[in-house]
Amino acid sequence: MLKKWLDNMLPKRRKRRADAVARHHLVLPVHHAAEKVLRDLHQAGFEAYLVGGAVRDLLLGVEPKDFDVATNATPEQVYRLFKRSRVIGRRFPIVHVMIGRDTIEVSTFRSGGKVKQNADGRIMQDVAYGTVEQDAHRRDFTCNALYYDIFRQEVLDFHQGVNDIQARRLVMIGDPKARYMEDPVRILRAIRLAGKLSFEVEANTAAPLAECVVLLRKEPVSRLFDELMKILFSGNASGCLQQFHVLGIQNIPIHPMLTAMLHASQAGSLHMCVPALQQTDERLRNGQSVSVGFILAALFWDELNIYWQKELAYGKGTVAAMMAAVNQLRDEMEHGWGVPQRFSATMREIWLLQPHFENRRGGRPFRLLAQVRFRAAYDFLLLRAQSQSSLHELADWWTRFQRAGKDERQEMANTAPDNTAGSSKKRKRKPRKKKPKTAE
Repeated sequence: MLKKWLDNMLPKRRKRRADAVARHHLVLPVHHAAEKVLRDLHQAGFEAYLVGGAVRDLLLGVEPKDFDVATNATPEQVYRLFKRSRVIGRRFPIVHVMIGRDTIEVSTFRSGGKVKQNADGRIMQDVAYGTVEQDAHRRDFTCNALYYDIFRQEVLDFHQGVNDIQARRLVMIGDPKARYMEDPVRILRAIRLAGKLSFEVEANTAAPLAECVVLLRKEPVSRLFDELMKILFSGNASGCLQQFHVLGIQNIPIHPMLTAMLHASQAGSLHMCVPALQQTDERLRNGQSVSVGFILAALFWDELNIYWQKELAYGKGTVAAMMAAVNQLRDEMEHGWGVPQRFSATMREIWLLQPHFENRRGGRPFRLLAQVRFRAAYDFLLLRAQSQSSLHELADWWTRFQRAGKDERQEMANTAPDNTAGSSKKRKRKPRKKKPKTAE
């Protein structure tokens, strides 16, 4: 009787069905910083797993860019456990734990309860904590709903994500349309993952895209810019952009940056941005650094060139016309497109130096060579020359000028064509007329 009474009074622990989760016994190379976070959480009595893209990439034989951890510890508990940590985020707080120079993102298991949505179905607040099973159901794609237990050396797979990875198939968890409406940015994530990983978007996952893609117009431009940047620097930008055509959503205007990206991909090798993206993909594959400002300068060059030609038509010199064009486009980029100032400043410097390459006579080339952004601007000139044959001679001249010795450089500057006629000239100030002295 007493046992029966206690059973009725105490909360019942939900029994996990034997087939609720697949367990794949694997030994995966976990980053030392992530391993330390996992061990510290485990020793403190919490449940903790390596989660998401890191597990997916390790299964694909790719070195993960980031290592994320999911746990049943609350953000406050994680924050108290690690001295070098900080809580970020409002909609769903997470903790950044610093281990040496590495930052590990730690999130608490989520459930589907207490989720606030707006009229469009978008999640506005999501602070309900749950179990690992519930957290897996809240993930976006099956390939991201994988949890690696470093102690048992097994992957917990609640949605057949391992099978989908092996089949190179991208599958949304739950009802795809409802999930896109919860967070429209998932559309861009689906495209990025499919292009980056060379996955095929599963039919049910792809079906609502054409209907739901317009929801992206309501997203903050800064958030769209961040997602589009991830596409540009995914390591396979051309593959990601091709997905827009494959899925039939390439003609729906969402963001000026995306329009420029799709225009470049359609133009093929004729567009100067294509070789820039190819070089970027190669540098990323080789673990080399890339310049965000340089890529964006190439991406928006066509837009800038329209402004530049208009200013030239008004009779301005090449330098003055370029400056006016850059100022007009910069206002659009920063306020309407969500481009951060740290990137637009680099773009501006690269663009403003372009007309100066035409002025090769006298001391002008030496002054240009001394500019801080000369190398980036010169590389940009070479990029322009790849798609514009009229610039071949100019690009070749500057290549030879850099390689030449002191005397040869001076000779080249003395014999170069004089193209200063169209450049801006400083106006001489007229001397001020002296006011006549008045008798006191």
